[in-house]
Amino acid sequence: MTDLGSSDRLAAALAHLGTTIDARAKEGDASTSWTAKLLARGPEACAEKVHEEGQELAEAVMKESDDRVASEAADVLYHAFVALRARGVSLNDVAAALEKRQGISGIDEKAGRAG
Repeated sequence: MTDLGSSDRLAAALAHLGTTIDARAKEGDASTSWTAKLLARGPEACAEKVHEEGQELAEAVMKESDDRVASEAADVLYHAFVALRARGVSLNDVAAALEKRQGISGIDEKAGRAG
């Protein structure tokens, strides 16, 4: 089994992605930018894409090559970032949520959630 590896490369790629999505949100043309088009359609459309891409990732994990899994995971991350932007949830908000979970068992964290 391979470990997940260094996070430096991923962190740089995700930072670039976030910057690009912010730029498309501010200056993008929905006729030429998929990001601008999704954002113009609103959070519900973005949520639908996250759902669709999540299903595609799950199917790839079960049946397809590692390259395909990586590609589908990239699609999920991209669409999740667009959905966050559509809702006005910052990556710092996500980081804070992750930081709260550090050092806590996933089972314990899930049990402690309200609702």
